[in-house]
Amino acid sequence: MDEFWVDINGKNDQFWSHEWNKHGTCMSTIAPDCLPEGSKTGLDAASYFQLATDAFKSLPTYEFLASAGIEPDETKTHTLEELTSAIKEAHGFVPALDCKKGALNAISYYFNLQGTVMNGSLVAFDAPKAGSCPKNGIKYLPKTN
Repeated sequence: MDEFWVDINGKNDQFWSHEWNKHGTCMSTIAPDCLPEGSKTGLDAASYFQLATDAFKSLPTYEFLASAGIEPDETKTHTLEELTSAIKEAHGFVPALDCKKGALNAISYYFNLQGTVMNGSLVAFDAPKAGSCPKNGIKYLPKTN
């Protein structure tokens, strides 16, 4: 997770705690019948984070955009349609794009879990609502540390 799912402010532990509390707990269960008998306490959390990391690794967004000729740039702008179409072409589904100060800030992909967190699979679907990016004038800035 230190490589594939890091916080933009460097506060990984806080970020992962937030993600577990917001998203992971809905995959958990008070009566863990979906876990193999004798499973260690917390295995549902480990499975959630493994599933989330695997999902992230399967979504090379930079490559999705680059395959459509969209590269990070300090000044060039794009339309929301250009960005979402490029991702849909590669991924098959439309994510939600969020912007901050006119620049692409976050991309949210949506999945349903089919089965359990231990042995299920993620099924992608189009974002249920648009993100905060405007229809045009979106900057796709180079990544900074």
